[in-house]
Amino acid sequence: MNIYFACSITGGREFEAVFQTLVNIMLANGHTVPTAMLATPAVRELEVLAQPREVYQRDITWLENADVLVAEVSTPSHGVGYEIGYALGLGKPVLCLHQKGRTVSKMITGNSHPLLRVAPYETVAQAEIVLMAYLSELQLL
Repeated sequence: MNIYFACSITGGREFEAVFQTLVNIMLANGHTVPTAMLATPAVRELEVLAQPREVYQRDITWLENADVLVAEVSTPSHGVGYEIGYALGLGKPVLCLHQKGRTVSKMITGNSHPLLRVAPYETVAQAEIVLMAYLSELQLL
């Protein structure tokens, strides 16, 4: 499956280790993740070099070609919120994972779109279980 992974870049990198784990799990299970570099510590340096229009066009192309969007939404991000709305508008399934107890926008938690799933996790291992179950479910459809 071609998976667009979304996470905060400029809004904060507190959950970077979780980002890396999620991306590594997807890659290890044979999925394509064109946004895998978003989980790396070097992403902020790489993104500084890119022009805003280039980033937008690149990311929209990746999103349009993706089968699913997986987002870690524990840290608020305008970009991630935009990507979630865009993906749902394209009719793509979206999984939003967040650390239990974190405040997540009500625009996400209150959204009853049938293609949106929001799932809290307490540990990285629990996030992995939720992610793998979700992807397995999608492959059965």
